[in-house]
Amino acid sequence: MKPHSGNKYRVIGIMSGTSLDGIDLAVVDFSYKQNRWNFSIMSAETAQYSGEWYQKLKNAPELPGEKLVALHNEYGRFIGQEANRFLRQNNLVVELIASHGHTVFHQPEKGFTFQAGSGASVAAETGITTVADFRSTDVALGGHGAPLVPVGDKLLFPEYDYCLNLGGFANISFEQNEKRVAFDICPVNFILNDLAEKLGLPFDKNGNHGRAGNTDEKLLRQLNQLDFYSQSSPKSLGREWMNEYFLPVINSYQIPIADKLRTVYEHIALQISGTIPGSGKMLVTGGGTFNSFLMECIKTHSKAEITIPTDQLIHFKEAIVFAFLGLLRFLGQINCYASVTGSRKDSSSGIIYPA
Repeated sequence: MKPHSGNKYRVIGIMSGTSLDGIDLAVVDFSYKQNRWNFSIMSAETAQYSGEWYQKLKNAPELPGEKLVALHNEYGRFIGQEANRFLRQNNLVVELIASHGHTVFHQPEKGFTFQAGSGASVAAETGITTVADFRSTDVALGGHGAPLVPVGDKLLFPEYDYCLNLGGFANISFEQNEKRVAFDICPVNFILNDLAEKLGLPFDKNGNHGRAGNTDEKLLRQLNQLDFYSQSSPKSLGREWMNEYFLPVINSYQIPIADKLRTVYEHIALQISGTIPGSGKMLVTGGGTFNSFLMECIKTHSKAEITIPTDQLIHFKEAIVFAFLGLLRFLGQINCYASVTGSRKDSSSGIIYPA
């Protein structure tokens, strides 16, 4: 089904980030005019996880199969309940839910990925047609199943040469040889928050503790020499990679946490600047944009003209894009690029669960 010029579609996108800060919900109106997509955010919020849900999702990778399946369904019901609450509070009605779920496993090299949050449970709880499980089709086609946001970057933000997201991991997308390419770059909030927790803090606000530290050049060299950074794209990162390769290097150094933080900030900035082939306009979103010291480090090393958008777009870009990906799937349009993920072909990915 092709989108018709002038048609409007109202979708709620629901996204749980790897940093486990909560569920992002965004109701978005999409329209297709003059051969391009436009969007308008009607309402958006982050629903903070309770301590119980935080622990459930954090510990999900350790669960035996039976309990993981039970959590998958329970979490789907929870997502549906949150969607109902959000729509009711804002007096909004949507045609479609696009729910990413929460990534528990992502090992495309072994042929699997798993996002908790049953789409069937979401649809049953809300009575609204739901698109979920956006990554499995691409992995089955030999791809990484990630990143998926570049489809939104290309179609919703065509005025930018680069789109950089600073979430649990940094990822970037841009046009190269008339094809969209995208890949994960390095850990960002995953590692910064992990180190901040060792100081008794949930995160390093404004990078203040990192700013106070000193760069350890030996640690920096060792991080920069990790095999992942020399691999060509497409490539993606997951919690497993960080636990197996990144954290052991960090933990092998008996230096102050502030120095580890400062070194990681430098590492992030160098890895990001090294991926950008030249100058141009770069849109930067994700929670990391609120870390002023991190942004200073990136600006110091990057040649790109950096644009930081509104707080709402920074917070909710991924939820907005997943709403869009769900709409494309509902319309039978391509929402996953083989040039990005390395799969055998482009696909319209996601499972549709009717109301």
